[in-house]
Formats: sequence, C-alpha cells, structure tokens
Amino acid sequence: MAKTSILASEAAHFGGLAGDWWDPKGASAMLHKLNPVRLGFVREQLDRHFGLDECDFAPLEGKRAMDVGCGAGLLTEPLARLGASVTGVDAAQELIEAARVHAAGQGLAIDYVAGEVAGVEGRFDLVTAMEVIEHVASPRDFLATLVSKLADDGLLILSTPNKTPLSRLLTITLAEGTGRIPKGTHDYDMFIPPEELAAMLAELGMEVIETKGIAFSPARGLHLSEDLRLNYLVSARKA
Repeated sequence: MAKTSILASEAAHFGGLAGDWWDPKGASAMLHKLNPVRLGFVREQLDRHFGLDECDFAPLEGKRAMDVGCGAGLLTEPLARLGASVTGVDAAQELIEAARVHAAGQGLAIDYVAGEVAGVEGRFDLVTAMEVIEHVASPRDFLATLVSKLADDGLLILSTPNKTPLSRLLTITLAEGTGRIPKGTHDYDMFIPPEELAAMLAELGMEVIETKGIAFSPARGLHLSEDLRLNYLVSARKA
C-alpha cells in the first residue's frame, strides 16, 4: 500500500474551515490576500516556461493542470479560467464539497478529488501545491508524488513559509495570536527553508527555475519580493 502524505489532524483542521472559505473576511481571509500574489507568480512562470503570450486570456487552452491542497478552489478556479483542464485535489472532503458547489455556481467544469494525489490518473503540464508541503507527513515523499504526476515538459510550482524567526513571528505569534489565521494552522517545526526544498527537488531530478519571496509591508501589503524570509514561491522543471 502506498504511503500516505495526509495527516488526519491537518485534514480535519482545514476541513473545519470549509463553511466560509470563500468569504474574503472569514477564517481564510489571509489566503484571499495571498492568492493574487501567488497567481501573478504562476502566470509569469507559465508564460516564461511555455513561451505563452502574456496578453492571451486563455493561455492554458489544451493543457492539463492539477492544484494539490486546493481547498475550496481559490487558485483552482483561476487556472480553469486560464483555459486549463483542471483537477483539484484535497485531503478534506468538506473542502472538496465546498469547491464543487462554488465551481458549479461559477459555471466552471473542474474535476475535484478528495483524497490522495497518488490516486489521480494521468500526468499534468502544471502542478501547483500552495501552502501544502508544511502540512504533510513526509515532505520528500509528497514531492516525489507531485513529480510523478508531472509531464516531461511540465512545470511544478510550490509555496510555503520559510523557517525563520520572522516567519514564526508574523505567521504564528502575530497572525494566529490575533486571530487573523485560525490558531493551530501552522507548526513552525514543519516549515522548510528554500535551500532544503531545492535539495529535495534536486534529489528527485528537478531543477529549480526561480525562487521568489512573498513579503509584507504596510504600504504594499503582501507582494512578490527578493526577500524570502517570510514566505516563498518556487518553480521547477525536470532536469
């Protein structure tokens, strides 16, 4: 039997947030703020990797995408609007049910799957896993599964908090401590530094293309940055 990447406690925690996932002022408000930043990075990397027209409204037409740890579809739905045939996968059944309802209301045909990534058939031109790897049982095994689902010329994009005093302060002490993020969402011991993530990807035959930080300032809010101390995004391809 394949080793599971799912931690039951993590699935239960996030499943409990399904009710107001799409409320920009609800428990997932921080994800709503993060999503445009993540989507900007994704579009930039897609255009560069596949040589797409940056003015094309449906650049992923004819391509398959898989959003892992998709929640109720904050990133999954924009990928569908970009023209991709999209599969969203999450460990929490409650989130998948919320995702299906919301996608139907938007007129979007998205294949949502509750359970393991390993059980999804086929390979994908784009695989995303945003704020997921710090919640799994074995990061390396999780990455190996993602890589196995990637087409030969595919693009893998991840985001995760860095393991720094700043990320602990802002993400756990302040954000969770003041209720901006539900308490218990993060475990600092599971945060992964970018050099460690890059090393795991290299062991799996992947080459990191770009690493960008997600930083915060009172003037700009959350934005892409060269500062990796808080949170970062990585794009990678098969070496």
